[in-house]
Amino acid sequence: MNLLVDSTVWIDLFRGRETGQTAKLEHAVKNGDLICYCGFIFTEVLQGIRDEKQYVATKREFETLVYLEDERSTFDLGATIYRDLKRKGLTIRNSIDCLITAIAIQHDVSLLENDRDFHFIGEHYPLKLI
Repeated sequence: MNLLVDSTVWIDLFRGRETGQTAKLEHAVKNGDLICYCGFIFTEVLQGIRDEKQYVATKREFETLVYLEDERSTFDLGATIYRDLKRKGLTIRNSIDCLITAIAIQHDVSLLENDRDFHFIGEHYPLKLI
């Protein structure tokens, strides 16, 4: 399975929080699943790290994963998702989640997350949630 892992899961993992999602990530790694990330997730994870050693170590860890590229169409789809849901009365709290959704859809990967907004999005778009 190709698995895009959201920053919410990475942050819990790096902070030592045991959640259902971190357990699923650890299981996916043991199964040899392809673990992916994108620029939006990479930025969200790194911006919260205060310790320089941990910052460098985290960057190195991400270099071992599969990077999913974005394109101009990614931003168009992300904006479309946000606007469409807003018209339906659903406001997504973080527009970056719409961009992460666009990446997941465009690359046809499953998303492992711990953020309720993805569930709202998944009710209206073909987002494969774990």
